[in-house]
Amino acid sequence: MQEHIVIIGNGISGVTAARHIRKLSDKRITIISAETEYFFSRTALMYIYMGHMKFEHTKPYEDYFWKKNNIDLKKGFVNNINTTTKTLHFKAGDTLKYDKLILATGSKPNKFGWPGQDLNGVMGMYHKQDLENLEKHAPNNKVCKRAVIVGGGLIGIELAEMLNSRNIPVTFLVRENSFWNSVLPKGESEMINRHIKSHHIDIRFGHNLKEITSDENGNVKSIIIQETGEEIACNVVGLTAGVSPNIDFIKASDIETGRGVKVNRFLETNIPNVYAIGDCAEQQEGIDQRRPIEAVWYTGRMMGETLAQTICGNRIQYKPGHWFNSAKFLDIEYQTYGWVFAKPRENESHFHWKHEDDTKCITVCYDTDSNKFLGINTFGIRMRHEIFDKWLTENRDVDYVINHLPQANFDPELYSHFETAILSAYNNQLKTA
Repeated sequence: MQEHIVIIGNGISGVTAARHIRKLSDKRITIISAETEYFFSRTALMYIYMGHMKFEHTKPYEDYFWKKNNIDLKKGFVNNINTTTKTLHFKAGDTLKYDKLILATGSKPNKFGWPGQDLNGVMGMYHKQDLENLEKHAPNNKVCKRAVIVGGGLIGIELAEMLNSRNIPVTFLVRENSFWNSVLPKGESEMINRHIKSHHIDIRFGHNLKEITSDENGNVKSIIIQETGEEIACNVVGLTAGVSPNIDFIKASDIETGRGVKVNRFLETNIPNVYAIGDCAEQQEGIDQRRPIEAVWYTGRMMGETLAQTICGNRIQYKPGHWFNSAKFLDIEYQTYGWVFAKPRENESHFHWKHEDDTKCITVCYDTDSNKFLGINTFGIRMRHEIFDKWLTENRDVDYVINHLPQANFDPELYSHFETAILSAYNNQLKTA
């Protein structure tokens, strides 16, 4: 009898695991999702609203792909998991048996018990249903006179860009005194502050949400600011104050949880034949300087590939390699390779260069004792991932990296003239250091 692999969640980690298990075996595979029937690229949701693509364009695989590859899809919401009988119990009353279970349930937007947080017109921007909700409540600036976004992370800036594309006025409540300054060094954060304001977005630093008020029909009417008591009339409130692992239904089972589902380096839980990957997985052992939970697209994909090997008899550890990530702040592209913390740690220093147009900059972090290159952030200048990955592995020093930046340039024709300015600024900084 075929071993039955059941995957809860059809995001990038769950689907990657299914695809690679199928490449390696003829095991029976079932993917369960309560969100959509077919896998789609979550990171592309914003471009549907902005009119750059349609929903069908976000599906990397044709609908026939799953049947052709003998991967069963089940639409349903799992209520609880009985690990003793290896049975899933669904909200609709039906059940499903598994031999091995992969939890790939993703994230959910954080809610902090704000009065009015469940009103019509309040949403995150994570699920397809959020996009549908936004289209309903903010189709244009006649229906939506103003939107308020709560939380200054990457999802918040994406939502601001989306609303801005339809000329809907946006007020942005950011708890910190500068945008994403828990992650970005001061010069970068301040450049992004100016860039956001240049797009006529009303950004309020050091402001928290107190409550969301309702009209007589249960729709959003306004928000109240905690610090000042100011009331801002609006029709939509975007809650983008981070995400948390989507594990509420798992907590009643024997599977060990913390903030997420606890796993070892092999992505195994405390229960034999139960695994967790992606945003919902919490590493019990530190991996380099990475956070125990990483809600990042590429790490979810890597976990899916790694676990497929283990499921198919080749038990291997999850090794994500050097940290990297990318994002977009309106029309400024951001990349990070290695480790560049908001404030240099002990025996670290930052070299920062900013272009005079105030939309391009880099920050390089290095060890002040050994001169070892530790990481780089780039804004508005696209660099090659494989080059920085190689330099980090080779333990190159910061002088080597600055002097060889042209090798890392993704688009030399466009950006080559910045490298001389960067090298000159670096040499000047060293002379005055």
